[in-house]
Amino acid sequence: MTWNPFSKDKDKEAAQKSVDSALKEPEEQEGKGRPTPKRKVAEERNLHPIVPKNRKADRKAAKERIKKKEDEQYDAMRTGDVAHMPRLERDPAHIYARDYVDARFNLAEYFIPVIFAVMIFGIIIAFKWPALYTPILMLSYVYLIVAVIDIFVMWHGLKKKLIEKFGEKSVGKGSRMGSYAWSRALQLRRWRVPKPSSKKRGNWPK
Repeated sequence: MTWNPFSKDKDKEAAQKSVDSALKEPEEQEGKGRPTPKRKVAEERNLHPIVPKNRKADRKAAKERIKKKEDEQYDAMRTGDVAHMPRLERDPAHIYARDYVDARFNLAEYFIPVIFAVMIFGIIIAFKWPALYTPILMLSYVYLIVAVIDIFVMWHGLKKKLIEKFGEKSVGKGSRMGSYAWSRALQLRRWRVPKPSSKKRGNWPK
């Protein structure tokens, strides 16, 4: 056997490492409360699948969430709860526009009932009193023309107010403010959604 002058030092170093390792392992287990997981197990825990396991159930849950939100927003519009309405209906310019339309007497809001009545009674009149059919039809056309003119007058006044209060962007093409006001003016006041903020006409927005 060949004598090695460093053998004692190596034996001491190995013994010291063994002691340090023995002391270190209980400390790690005591701090974590559990042994360190293997790399493969850790990777599996951190892996999140992009596609859900049950696509059908996930789509159904998403549809239910959307439907619930839409129902809540519709109830808010029906009751006049502005805070829970859709974002468009909470916009100050749109609130001003619908309050302006609601405060005004619009001939166009009776358009659908008038046309429906002309269609129903027109058939009866055409059989019993044919001579009256043409005058009634002409009167319905006159009403339609006057109602359209009334809508343009309404929009002209509303557009001017919106520009003064909210600027040109409130009536730009992207805002679709014109169609928003026209469609509301075509509805009977009691059937409008969102619900009018005032029960009576004449309460103009400030």
